[in-house]
Amino acid sequence: VRVVESGGGLVQAGGSLRLSCAASGSIFSADAMGWYRQAPGKERELVARITSGGTTKLVDSVKGRFTVSIDNARITVYLQMNSLEPEDTAVYYCHVEGRCWVGVGRLTSFGSWGQGTQVTVSS
Repeated sequence: VRVVESGGGLVQAGGSLRLSCAASGSIFSADAMGWYRQAPGKERELVARITSGGTTKLVDSVKGRFTVSIDNARITVYLQMNSLEPEDTAVYYCHVEGRCWVGVGRLTSFGSWGQGTQVTVSS
């Protein structure tokens, strides 16, 4: 399973960015997709998560500013980030979990990470 993020960059405080993450490979089902971030010197933390059924979870610090959405047909998750703050500066990682084919008629669970995309918010 391959996971590829895009859309990071440099933006001024108060600006917006939209991150995209697409999964591909022998995927039978992508049951949940999420965004995590890791700032320098800090642990990786969950930012937003969405299930294939549309149930969402966002960390308190981004509620009202970030929106997560999913395109199940394209196995793609989006993170719309508005009113960005310098504290949002981090590498953003996409995580996909679900089931994939490992042989003829055989499925296994998987959880895969993308390579990360840098988001930098200047003050």
